[in-house]
Amino acid sequence: MESRYNPASIELKWQQTWIEQGLYKTPTDTTQPKFYALSMFPYPSGSLHMGHVRNYTITDVIARLKRMQGYRVLHPMGWDAFGLPAENAAIDRGIPPAQWTDQNIAQMREQLQKLGFSIDWEREVATCSPDYYRWTQWIFLQFYQAGLAYQKEAAVNWDPIDQTVLANEQVDSEGRSWRSGAIVERKLLRQWFFKITDYAEELLQDLDQLPGWPERVKLMQANWIGKSVGVQLEFPVVGLTEKIAVFTTRPDTVYGVSYLVLAPEHPLVTQVTTPEQQPTVEAFIQAVAQQSEMDRTAEDKPKRGVPTGGKVVNPFNNQEIPIWIADYVLYEYGTGAVMGVPAHDVRDFAFAQQYGLPIKQVIVADDELDELTEAYTEPGIMVSSGPFSGEQSTLGKQKVIEYAEDEGYGEGRVQYRLRDWLISRQRYWGTPIPIIHCPDCGAVPVPETDLPVKLPENVEFSGRGLSPLAQVTDWLNLPCPRCGAPAQRETDTMDTFIDSSWYFLRYPDAQNSYQVFDPAITNDWMPVDQYVGGIEHAILHLLYSRFFTKVLRDYPVRNVPGHAAKSGLLTCDEPFQRLLTQGMVQGITYKNPVTGKYIPAAGVNEENPIDPNTGEILERFYEKMSKSKYNGVDPLEVMGKYGADTARMFILFKAPPEKDLEWDGADVEGQFRFLNRIWRLVEEFARDQSSPTVRSPKPLTKSEKDLRRALHTAIQAVTEDLAGNYQFNTAISEMMKLSNALTDSPCRQSWVYREGIEILLKLLAPFAPHITEELWANLGNSHSIHLQSWPDFDPEALVVDEITLVIQINGKTRGTIQAPAQADKDTLEQLATGSEIAQKHLEGKQIKKTIVVPGKLVNFVVPEGMS
Repeated sequence: MESRYNPASIELKWQQTWIEQGLYKTPTDTTQPKFYALSMFPYPSGSLHMGHVRNYTITDVIARLKRMQGYRVLHPMGWDAFGLPAENAAIDRGIPPAQWTDQNIAQMREQLQKLGFSIDWEREVATCSPDYYRWTQWIFLQFYQAGLAYQKEAAVNWDPIDQTVLANEQVDSEGRSWRSGAIVERKLLRQWFFKITDYAEELLQDLDQLPGWPERVKLMQANWIGKSVGVQLEFPVVGLTEKIAVFTTRPDTVYGVSYLVLAPEHPLVTQVTTPEQQPTVEAFIQAVAQQSEMDRTAEDKPKRGVPTGGKVVNPFNNQEIPIWIADYVLYEYGTGAVMGVPAHDVRDFAFAQQYGLPIKQVIVADDELDELTEAYTEPGIMVSSGPFSGEQSTLGKQKVIEYAEDEGYGEGRVQYRLRDWLISRQRYWGTPIPIIHCPDCGAVPVPETDLPVKLPENVEFSGRGLSPLAQVTDWLNLPCPRCGAPAQRETDTMDTFIDSSWYFLRYPDAQNSYQVFDPAITNDWMPVDQYVGGIEHAILHLLYSRFFTKVLRDYPVRNVPGHAAKSGLLTCDEPFQRLLTQGMVQGITYKNPVTGKYIPAAGVNEENPIDPNTGEILERFYEKMSKSKYNGVDPLEVMGKYGADTARMFILFKAPPEKDLEWDGADVEGQFRFLNRIWRLVEEFARDQSSPTVRSPKPLTKSEKDLRRALHTAIQAVTEDLAGNYQFNTAISEMMKLSNALTDSPCRQSWVYREGIEILLKLLAPFAPHITEELWANLGNSHSIHLQSWPDFDPEALVVDEITLVIQINGKTRGTIQAPAQADKDTLEQLATGSEIAQKHLEGKQIKKTIVVPGKLVNFVVPEGMS
């Protein structure tokens, strides 16, 4: 054994040993209970950051704990490897996206291995590998055959200079292209969608099946789905046969409608616009086309609109009302039209005041009309509402819906904020959509035997023009598989969210080259028992993964032995049983409040933080680590100085996993010192090795009882901390207490002390796997500590058979004695009275009163001046 703790000499050794021994291969014995521990897989940027380290360390501790608790554990890792950065690298550096990505994967895999994660690398997947995206394409075809994939026109961000489609992240805050600087336009292109709205109600209702998810994540998903119960009303257009459909959750306000608003993209705009208004309307539409959806719907921006000159009839009162178009109405939401009720809607009130539109109050608080200075949005009494006047508005809603249905004005309806998922991307580095466009047959699925449709390699990247795939003619052109006529491949690739919406289903059967996965194998492991990732994925990734799981539960329809009904590939309704959203890792950040620029911490004096360039005083605060803020800490530097175990311990000890973590070098040093204390403690014990290796039948001494009580208290506390909410920080605190108890214990020659040393190492093993493995081996154990069982606590060891009884005279402590824990008041008084302490301090004094507090103290009250 080395005399000092040297992480560099032991960590690589054990990492290689674990690989050679296949220690973390996933067991195939299904007689054990299963546990699927999963971290959200990373984008291979090339370098780990501290957010990665925190995420994967949390999952690794859980996986190691569950193995020791007798579970067969699946703990895999992969790469969310398609995406824009690789394509940008191809443009900027002339490196093919596949080469850039493969280099980054290799680099990050090596970094992950240095942290000692217990990952089964034989199940590694990369979404950019044809072996993986072959099955992504196969899943697309299942969606297509089930009627869940379709094409329609939709707006995209269009760069008019480079003549190319831009992702949202390629448009800056001023609405300009990141590369050309041109003002980005909105342009309609034919694109692919997944019909997630078919599952909207189930996605909403099944949130109740997820008690292991944070409530705020479930609320975010519910709000994103956005269920609304109301009515769809139809307003006839004056002079035309068409009607404009409007959905509203406030049918009780229908008599207060004073205008109707269409989205500028609505197909009826051109028909309802009068010749006089046509130039104004066309100019407005062109201006709105240059706005992003976010800008159009932002709460803090004034709403703009223009009248079309057209009118509709409100069927409830036969009044004609004007038709406007406005930027805040989006065609993709609802019907693309809204009714304006300014008296009872905050946004409509502001819009009506801005453009001088009528404001008609139809709900009042107390049956009297008052002049409105703001929208009245509370329940009340319906007035000026025809046959519904005098009704309570909350009851009037349903009566208006029934009346509308009876009169043919509309029908009750449930509507969702959730829209169908636009999956088309006009980029190269993504999964090709397996569709062939034939002039005679239309859209034809690529035969499954022809999958994967591989990405061509002879591609030029310029960042200009349509998708690079459209320029590779020998890849683009082919015969139609149905009729043989000349046809062309679909040149859109899939949204990368699709790749990450099913990767967890591939891990259990990652090497299967014959099917997407063997249902028997994947259903054995699903659902994921513990999923760990950032709160930033609370909506889209998790929602899409839930959607995929439900679709693959229903399709492709197949006969399942033992099931009367047909079902799809999966048997679970939800993919992730428990979800932990870890907090951000924050670093000390310096910012010049005058220039707004961030300053690298390396060039700043902590005692006197000033801008080295301007001399201005800097702001100092904690913020999420990022390159742009110059506040990151390189995990490799920390591991190089302190070792992986110290990095892991700090990450786990500094804050509860769901809270943000503030990086502090002094606290890292503190965890390094703790591991050094563990090293010295076990080293001294191993050097001595004089304690018995088997339990002695002799009664325990008081010091042995005290140590055993501390030991089993730690087992109980750490086990409880690692159940449920995973309070790693308090678990480490308990191990520190146990370490102190062992250090202070006088019974080092006892079997209890040996038990304490061994159990301390077992408790610490999931947290600091390298040092515990080394120390375990140095104690003479031939089998890995990570194959040992998690210790059980002995309730009897927690029983206290003696207490320390305080002796007081007139409330002043004069000493302590040992007393039986179960002694009653009389016995405690007798023991205290007969003690040497009492004899000494009560000699010649009269006891006026004796106060006994069971389990704590005996207080003798004597006349003042005699104590």
